[in-house]
Amino acid sequence: MHQHTPAPASTTSTTSSTPQLDPARFREGQRITWISVGVNLLLTAMQVVVGVVAHSMSLVADAMHTLSDVVADGFVLYANRKGAEAADADHPYGHGRFETAASLVLGLLLFLTGAGILISAAGRLQDMASLPPVGIAAIWAAVATLIAKEGLFRYMLKVAERLRSPMLVANAWHARADALSSLVVAAGIGGSLLGFPFADAAAAIIVGGMIVKAGAGFAWEALRELIDTGLSAEEVARIRASIVAAPGVVGLHELRTRRMAHQVLVDAHIQVDGRISVSEGHRIAETARAHVLKDCPEVLDVLVHVDAENDTAGGPLGGGIVLHYLGNRVEAEVVLPAGIDAAIAPSCQRRLSERLVTEPWFSSVTVLLRVAPK
Repeated sequence: MHQHTPAPASTTSTTSSTPQLDPARFREGQRITWISVGVNLLLTAMQVVVGVVAHSMSLVADAMHTLSDVVADGFVLYANRKGAEAADADHPYGHGRFETAASLVLGLLLFLTGAGILISAAGRLQDMASLPPVGIAAIWAAVATLIAKEGLFRYMLKVAERLRSPMLVANAWHARADALSSLVVAAGIGGSLLGFPFADAAAAIIVGGMIVKAGAGFAWEALRELIDTGLSAEEVARIRASIVAAPGVVGLHELRTRRMAHQVLVDAHIQVDGRISVSEGHRIAETARAHVLKDCPEVLDVLVHVDAENDTAGGPLGGGIVLHYLGNRVEAEVVLPAGIDAAIAPSCQRRLSERLVTEPWFSSVTVLLRVAPK
């Protein structure tokens, strides 16, 4: 006969894993950014040459704006490479926040670009008489730039949304901002050729306001992530339902979420039966984590903290089964309630051992008798 010592009132354990690198996502992010660099360099050279030949200062200015995209792309390439690095001692959750920082910087760059267009447009409205005439070649160069930039924007945005990368989305919208500035240049050149010089300034004010709004939006979202703002109520509810559905989870509390670039980190406290073994509690936690990773692809990792349930059914003298998941096998302890004849325990153990001999998962079974306090 074995005397069974009741489990402690509460026990805790945690389970997590190291975030994994996605090489395919990194390579595709690098590829579309290098395409952007190549297109921007070609457009910059074309705009400078045509702008000088056709005496279009606005086209030359737009070339400088396009050149700024090359600088932004270089920053994105660096941030994308850093963000793809595996976790290390200084960054145990990986380097995904480099993407967040890049999104913040690119958002500010969009904001400043829009502000610059607004200031330039205001200056043109005040001094329209001094605007020099331009050659017809300038309008064709502006239209070609507009088409190339819009095509680049649509391609980059499609890939960025598929990769769920805020940084690449921000960079795509930066390409759209340059396309809109090229539209402003085309409108201004067209207006000058048709005798309506004010058209350029009016369009610039509208587009500049749109760019300022987009830049402020990207910067605000990046800032919210950097201060660990949680997910929306709908997203949290979906994660909660996934954890609660895991077998063995009695309750859930202290569910916390935060974003890291395109992915999500989750912390959760689950309640389990207070009389199960530590290994079984760990197994339940692993199952809950696997549920979330399967049901919510955007979740990078789940840290599960295990709490023992306080109101375990059966009372302190009741019986039950305790499972120990050790290695790839299970050891079972069958606890008989207090008051049962002690002679029954050996017989129960022999019969259970004979029944489980064909079960490959069980390594042993032990029958214990709970002793009532005197």
